[in-house]
Amino acid sequence: MADFKEIGTATIPGNGTRLRLLQRNEEFSIRIAGTTGELMNSRLHGSEDALATLACERIAGKHDPRVLIGGLGMGFTLAAALSALGENGRVTVAELVPEVEGWNRGPLGAAAGNPLNDPRASVHIGDVAELLREGEGGWDAILLDVDNGPEGLTRKENNWIYSPAGIAAAQKALGPDGVLAYWSAGQDHAFTERLRRAGFSVEAVTVRAHRPGKGARHVIWLAW
Repeated sequence: MADFKEIGTATIPGNGTRLRLLQRNEEFSIRIAGTTGELMNSRLHGSEDALATLACERIAGKHDPRVLIGGLGMGFTLAAALSALGENGRVTVAELVPEVEGWNRGPLGAAAGNPLNDPRASVHIGDVAELLREGEGGWDAILLDVDNGPEGLTRKENNWIYSPAGIAAAQKALGPDGVLAYWSAGQDHAFTERLRRAGFSVEAVTVRAHRPGKGARHVIWLAW
């Protein structure tokens, strides 16, 4: 089997952590420099797809849904959201690392079907927290996949997203009958209760990293 080759690097703003984009034939991997573990792999995106499909099912009746995604990653959540929405849907993706957008417009894009080429998609380069703090409301769904889960791995500032203040900001940014969804590498019952204390009805759905029904068990929280 061929070895992975590094085809790109990027530094996460604010903390200096370096990301590496690796390719082996048609397979891609994003890793933190100096570690052997993966943040993402283009062969294992079942739970990233589920983040979008589960949330978009709950807004299926909206005529012109507006969706905000926190974290572009390899583009699979964006692709799944665009697939689930009609022609009037619009998706904004907030991505903190500019190079990640470049990777998705370049060699990595084909893995998810080049969703950034879809005219319904737009990218905001910056922290999704900026958009949540604006509190403009009107988002029909907010999908957050900015770290490993409620216990941040790549950037301590991400912890705000999962805090009572972050949950309240997301709640304010939702429109009527909107849905808030979080991706996590694992279960966290304390976070479930945190969402409930904020006044949400909550469902924690276990999904698999690799379709069909294989791979690690990840968690999608749906709050409405």
